[in-house]
Amino acid sequence: MSIRRRMIEYSRGNDLDRFWRLYRWQKKRESGFLHDVLTFLMSRCAYRHGGYIGPDAVIKGRPTLPHGLQGIFISRYATVGENCWIYQNVTIGEVKRKAPVIGDSCLIGAGAVLVGGIRIGDRVKIGAGAVVSTDVPDDCTVVSQPARIFPTSNLFSET
Repeated sequence: MSIRRRMIEYSRGNDLDRFWRLYRWQKKRESGFLHDVLTFLMSRCAYRHGGYIGPDAVIKGRPTLPHGLQGIFISRYATVGENCWIYQNVTIGEVKRKAPVIGDSCLIGAGAVLVGGIRIGDRVKIGAGAVVSTDVPDDCTVVSQPARIFPTSNLFSET
């Protein structure tokens, strides 16, 4: 990446490389002073980018954040699978220390809210503004408030 491109990405707040490096380093440290310092730096970096990712959150791989961390809140108890797309202002929250477990290759639309100890299956699409508080099976689309779940196989079938 050219220096010019890096400067543009950094000025927009989209330069999340440092954040993900801090996240991975922090996960490798079990405890101790270095773990605490890395947690502090990671939190400050997330705050600078306008979001929050809990220090104990489990994020497999590196999610795609098209709008950066703008308004994204991920609970410290949450688990996010690989190859997920998370748009702006998404809340992955907890209820009584139980947070969602999100499968691989999911898409979470802007402003969606996922709360409680629920499981989101693999390859699930959650529409913008949806409020999800129940389990969602694999290969489904979730829209509306309250959440309505549509299996992908029925979504495009002819009647």
